[in-house]
Amino acid sequence: MEIAEELAKQQRAISVAEFFEKNRQILGFDSAPRSLLTPVKEAVDNALDACEEMGILPDIFVQIGRRGELFHVVVEDNGPGIVTEEVPRVFAKLLYGSRFHVLKQSRGQQGIGISAGVLYSQLTTGKPTRVISKIGPGHKACRFQLMINTATNEPEILESVVQDWDRPHGTRVEMELEGSYVRSRRQSIYSYLKNVAIVNPHARITLKEPDGNVETFERATEKLPKPAYEIQPHPRGLELGGLIKMLRYTEKRKLSSFLKGTFSSIGTITAQELCDLAELDSNRPPSELTYREAQRLIEAFRKVRLKSPPTDCLSPIGEELIRMGLDKEYRVDFVATSTRSVSVYSGNPFLVEVGLAYGGELKSDGKVGVLRFANRVPLLYQQGGCGITHAIENVSWRTYSLSQPGGGIPTGPAGILVHVASTNIPFTSESKDAIADVPEIVSEVELGLKDVGRKLRRHLSRQNALSARREKEEIIRTLLPRIAEKLADLLDREKPDINPVVAKIMSSLLVKRKLVLENGQTLVTIEVANYTESARSFRLHEMLPLEATSVDPSARVVPIGDDYDHLWDISLKPGEARRLSYALPAEEARFSDLVVEGQPSDVVAGARTVET
Repeated sequence: MEIAEELAKQQRAISVAEFFEKNRQILGFDSAPRSLLTPVKEAVDNALDACEEMGILPDIFVQIGRRGELFHVVVEDNGPGIVTEEVPRVFAKLLYGSRFHVLKQSRGQQGIGISAGVLYSQLTTGKPTRVISKIGPGHKACRFQLMINTATNEPEILESVVQDWDRPHGTRVEMELEGSYVRSRRQSIYSYLKNVAIVNPHARITLKEPDGNVETFERATEKLPKPAYEIQPHPRGLELGGLIKMLRYTEKRKLSSFLKGTFSSIGTITAQELCDLAELDSNRPPSELTYREAQRLIEAFRKVRLKSPPTDCLSPIGEELIRMGLDKEYRVDFVATSTRSVSVYSGNPFLVEVGLAYGGELKSDGKVGVLRFANRVPLLYQQGGCGITHAIENVSWRTYSLSQPGGGIPTGPAGILVHVASTNIPFTSESKDAIADVPEIVSEVELGLKDVGRKLRRHLSRQNALSARREKEEIIRTLLPRIAEKLADLLDREKPDINPVVAKIMSSLLVKRKLVLENGQTLVTIEVANYTESARSFRLHEMLPLEATSVDPSARVVPIGDDYDHLWDISLKPGEARRLSYALPAEEARFSDLVVEGQPSDVVAGARTVET
């Protein structure tokens, strides 16, 4: 008894702050570079969420400075700010936040992020974190110096001052901490912010580095993401213990009202069907259900055909913005995108978006770059343990014209972007570095990857065919002029125009401009002929310094700057030809390349092509 009593005296509760104080590596503070990155990441994520919720285009400033052996970190945003009473708890209380119990897509989920940075700062330097926040032009800013009381997981306010701040609204956080700044690392602050800019092209992010260098990631669009709306939990993903808890504490007086008011995808008819299947009275108070009755209700959830959860709780990036983001940050030859339909795992709706960039500045040697994102947040660590990576490795990339020696990640001048959006991202740890191998998510990622893979294969096949065609045309263009010249000399005749001959041999479109000077006018004739084996429809652009006269057939004219774009929509059957004509004053007759829009690979002579 004496030993048991002695042991009992040693028992005491610990706060979550004390736990993470001794296990900070769980939160991502396991190396010097990452310890500097993690607070920046959490502060930027919070800033983006806050701005988007209030419909504000994010403008975020990040500064990393050296102070002896320590780093001084500043993150400032133009968000809606935080009310004075909430600032201490938001920044100096772990597991405190507004998003844990809300079922909608958001970057933050656990309420740990920025307060973990405050904890790490005070552990490594003993100094408080400084926070300034302002909620609107008509309000003063509040300035705090904060630390966390790890014994109670409560904020300690060392300073609280009301002051002027030359910002209409926003939040600024400053802290000092131990760390390491290495710009060249793939997991650096610079790389993180660059990746954030790719999937958040509506944000402007400025980074001031320790050496004074300033990098600005400009916004590519002023269109905010589609807002995500809160939904009720879906019954298909509910576990027995969770249901019993909900039944016990609900304020609903009838079981049918409880089912309709607590869960998504359940209406009056479905609620009655569930009660009948579970052999329960729909008018019975939910709190009176026994353990066995709750079990029957769970079984009914799994048997009844339920609609999928609402999808307005998600805010995908969108294929257009993924393309814009990749084009903004990388110079590449080709970008393919794919957005999968909304799916469900354990009752949680999720959506997968994939982008694939190829060629250009991307390195051809080594493995392709993999950019992983969860709810618009870059995942920089634990790539090998992530379900996204495993899905990439499961795809046979040789089928899509990429090398894959020994399996695994493919090699070549390509980059793969995968974004998973969900109300509940199944991270493998509190540091939110990798997504778990949830079969439904891995399967959807694989399908999205195969979709962009097929688009890449078509692009490369077309490029190879175009290259072979150009090589053949080059040979013909080199050989035929010599033959034509020899024949002209032998027959003592003028050298003929060989472009129609080349077009016929190459089964191509012929687009040719001819000029005649007459009475101070330049008379222009454009010959268009279809020597291919199929009908062709395209748009022809002629950019001129002024609007042409005597245009036949009439053209649509679009002023562009100081010039005038003349457009003809043309459709030709195989073997059909057409002539276009117009006139210009001779002194104004300046010409650029004709542009054929919509026929990129088979135009001969005198025209530049663009693909639509």
